[in-house]
This record gives sequence, structure tokens and C-alpha cells, in this order.
Amino acid sequence: MALTHPAAASADVGLIGLAVMGQNLALNMADHGHQVAVYNCTTAVTEKFLADNPPAVFGTTGGGLVAAAELKDFVASIKRPRRIVILVKAGGPTDAVIDGLTPLLEKGDVIVDGGNALFTDTIRREKALNERGLLFVGSGVSGGEEGARFGPSLMPGGKPEAWALLEPIWKDIAAKVDATTGKPLMGARPGQPVKGGVPCTTYIGTDGAGHYVKMVHNGIEYADMEVIAEAYQVLQSVLHLSTADCAKVFAEWNTGDLDSFLIEITADVLGHVDPATGKPFVEIVLDAAGQKGTGKWTSTSALDLGVPSPTIAEAVFQRYLSAKKEERVAASKLIGQPRAPAFKVPVTVTAVRDALYCSKIAAYAQGFQLMAAAAKENHWKLDFGAIAQIFRGGCIIRARFLQKITEAYARDPNLANLFLDPYFAKTIEAAEGNWRSVVAACALEGVPAPAFSSALSYYDGYRSATLPANLIQGLRDYFGAHTFERVDAPRGKFFHVDWPDAKRPQLDA
Repeated sequence: MALTHPAAASADVGLIGLAVMGQNLALNMADHGHQVAVYNCTTAVTEKFLADNPPAVFGTTGGGLVAAAELKDFVASIKRPRRIVILVKAGGPTDAVIDGLTPLLEKGDVIVDGGNALFTDTIRREKALNERGLLFVGSGVSGGEEGARFGPSLMPGGKPEAWALLEPIWKDIAAKVDATTGKPLMGARPGQPVKGGVPCTTYIGTDGAGHYVKMVHNGIEYADMEVIAEAYQVLQSVLHLSTADCAKVFAEWNTGDLDSFLIEITADVLGHVDPATGKPFVEIVLDAAGQKGTGKWTSTSALDLGVPSPTIAEAVFQRYLSAKKEERVAASKLIGQPRAPAFKVPVTVTAVRDALYCSKIAAYAQGFQLMAAAAKENHWKLDFGAIAQIFRGGCIIRARFLQKITEAYARDPNLANLFLDPYFAKTIEAAEGNWRSVVAACALEGVPAPAFSSALSYYDGYRSATLPANLIQGLRDYFGAHTFERVDAPRGKFFHVDWPDAKRPQLDA
């Protein structure tokens, strides 16, 4: 289908980047009655997209698609103030698109970056565009291809006036949840707008706040998938359940407190049979997990801000370890398998469920603490209850218990840690014994469970009035004269012991 010059100022919104996510988001906006101008640097991609989605598809909503072969014609086809969404690869490609767009825009137009951008890049871009009189929104878009098409979770950050221009569209296309239960709502058919419900989007904060929250969302997602994988391994390696039985267990868990998108699809993946071999699908998949870097960004930010986030970091490290497949195979032959333990800790399916739930709570607690620290550092005013609300639908980590997080922040907007909320404290108190049993059984039987273990250690460390860091600080004072605080003196007052010089090498630690 050959492209023509679209009518000037005929589109409500523009979108650049017609890979799968871009195409689906454009169709979502058209489904909700918006005229969408689309552009891709490869004209043939745009032509095929229009051919596959003729105007008749959107006849009942009033929405539609228009396209141009030239960027200047694309820009001219959008009503002012222009709203242009970019969905291209993060980093250099995003900067290139912005550089090409900027000379064609006018004061008050807004560019929206919907990619997985590093939040510091978003801060830089917004500052540069603001200096030219343009507005910029860095918005997390979560939910994958299906979310983009039928309702994602959207996390916008930027100036309030930029959000005001984007808000009507973002609220139209976002996933919707029931106001009381938090359960996702669906249209009567795919693509049909949902009537009522709470949209899974809200103004996050200034400059890079939206992309930061999306980054932490992805870090939590890494941890969530790791603890699910560890639960699967315990079911197989400790309880000796078949893959098919594991699928049934996860399906059952999805009817209770663990009800979530990831638990639901875990049951589907475990229950799928490879048609070529007749084996369970998961057993023919190589155990080497990939990643796109957002989990690493989250862990790096946690280190920069001094926020303990061990379960998220362990999830990243386990992906690195999984990639070393050949080394692991060689080590398994050279080192051998663990010896049979002298005794066994009894473990049940219920115990594994409790360990999984508690570890998930720990991962979310770490993520929300990290967002709180970043808010303080960057002068953002984050509403954590609202953030938990927009995670309830559309996004990958959507889960029933996010409603409990929303309720926790409603009870105490300044909640320091989810562990301190009455619901979560009571939940972990009831499940703690099972959590410990699973971690102990894994240690005794040589089954790696780093996320389960780190989550439990994080919990124990957080609630410990005394940690062995006093010895660490004593050692640091001995070899490096780094000083220390005393338990019988005010915080902030430091002391030093004149240790024997002969035993103190001049090193830093």
C-alpha cells in the first residue's frame, strides 16, 4: 500500500517506530477512537502495517491510522500541540529520532519516549528539550506485546503540563482494574474498550521518575521470575514431582494469594508439551536465561543509593550464572554432585508455596524501598500506593497481592518497609517456619536457591537489632584508621583506637 501525503493536522497523536510494540500501541490508540499518525524509517514496514490494518477495522470507534513516507509530512499531520510517542530501541536510536524530530516541532509540543530508557538519559533529554521550548515525557510501558495492544501499565514522568497533554490518551489505552478488588477488567472482545474501571496509569513525577519506576518494576520482575523458578526446582529436585504435576501445583497456587500473571503463565509453560519430541516443553529449553539490562540497572542503582536489594541482585547474578552452561556442565563432572545429607528436613508443597510468597514479599519490599531512596535523592514525590495500583493490571508483575501493597500505603503513606505493615508482618509470621524449612532443605541437599536464601537473610537482617557490622568496623579501624561509632555515644560522633602500627598496613577497604 503506497503512502500518500496525509491531511495537515488530521491526527490526534503520532507514533514513531513500528516494531511489534509500536504497532500494537498504535492499534490500541486507534481502538479508543484516536486518529494515529504512524511513521517508520523503513517505509515498507509502514506500508505493510497499513495494509494489514485497513480503516474498516476501526469503523466502530472513530479511530484510525494515517501515515507518511517523510518525517516532515508525519509531523505536519498531527494536531497542535503535537503529541508524538517514540517506541524505538533505547539509547542511541532514541537520541537519533529525537534529533531528527526536534527541528520540525514547535514550542509546546511533547515527545513521549515509551522505550526502556535509562532514567538518567531521560533526565538529560528532558532538560535539553525544555531549553528549546519542547516538552518531554519518559514513560514506562509494561505488559509486553499483549499489554501494548489491549492495555498496558503506563508510568509517565515529566513536567505536569506535559502529562496534562498525554493524560487523556494514556488513561484511554491503559489496562483497567476493578476499583474495589483490583482485578483486571477485559472488554467484551479483544480490542474493544473496557467500560469503567481504574486505569493503570498515573502521573509518577518529574523528569526521569517514570522510567525509574519502570526500571524498578523490571528489577522486581527479575526477582519474581527467579523465585518462581526456584520453587519449580524445589518441587522437582526435593519433592520429586513430575513437570506435569508441577504445572498442576502452579495452577492451584494461582487460585489463592499467589494469583498473578507470572504464576498463571508458569502453569501454562510447565503444562505445554513439545510437539516434536512429546516431552514437556520446559525440558527441551536450554537452561541459559537472557536479559536486556534493566535488572542490572536496578541493582546498580541500589548499590549507588546504598539500599539493600539482595534478592533482585541475586536474580541478575543467577542469569549470569545460567549463561555459563558449558562451565557448569564441566564442573558437574569434575566436582560431582552433593553428598546425601546426614538428615533431611521435611518439605511439603505448602511449604514451597509459603517460601515463594514470602520471598516475593521480600523482593517487592526491596523494590519499594529503592524507589523511596531514589525519590529522596532526585526530589521526586512518589505515591507508592498509586504505583502499586497501576501495577495491578497490564504489567508483567500484576498480581492479587499488589492490592495489599496499595492498602498498606493507604494505612501509612510513609511506610518504611512492607515488613512493617500489619498484613505482611502477620503473613510472614505465619509462613516463616515453612520458608526456613525450604531454605534449609535446599542447603542440605545441594539444591541452589539463592533468591529464597537471600530473601530470608534480608528479612532476618532487617529485623535484627544487632548485626556483626561492629566487628567489620573494628577491623576497618585497625587496618585503615577508618574510625567507628560507640554504642554509648551519640550517632555521628566517631572514635579511633591507636592500634599497633606494625600490624596495620596502609590500605583502604
